[in-house]
Amino acid sequence: MSKGFKSIKPVEIRDNVFDLIGNDWMLITAGTPDNYNTMTASWGGMGVLWGKNVCFVFIRPSRYTYEFMEKNETFSLSFFTKEWRNALAFCGTRSGRDVDKARETGLKPFPAGNGTTGFEQARVIIECRKIYFQDITPAQFLDPSIEKNYNGSDYHRMYVGEILDIKVK
Repeated sequence: MSKGFKSIKPVEIRDNVFDLIGNDWMLITAGTPDNYNTMTASWGGMGVLWGKNVCFVFIRPSRYTYEFMEKNETFSLSFFTKEWRNALAFCGTRSGRDVDKARETGLKPFPAGNGTTGFEQARVIIECRKIYFQDITPAQFLDPSIEKNYNGSDYHRMYVGEILDIKVK
């Protein structure tokens, strides 16, 4: 599996998580290289919950990736250098129902491990096993301004994934 990656422990991540997710973006991918979907995201986080190192991500039920997240036990988060920004923008604005994102962007999927799919061009791949989900509901919004992200529908599902492996180049 090498593809130039080596495994590290979560405490060895040197990137700023706010930059990784909020500014650099990530691809959330579920499924195997033969049957997967990926989408770009800039919402999520990493930390410790229930004594486990975790990532949490948010996916709307209308997204094609949602179907793959529901069917699969594991998912990956892939982070890239700035040169792949256009590919991530493409993956965030096109549906895998309609287009082969890898073929259109030049991304090369491979079996990263733990039943997940990663991309050869990524600089960091985090493999996770789903351990919890929660549907976002407007009744729980303590700040009314949150609603502006939803237009009254298509509320995200939050997935918490235990980190199984982190691969870096």
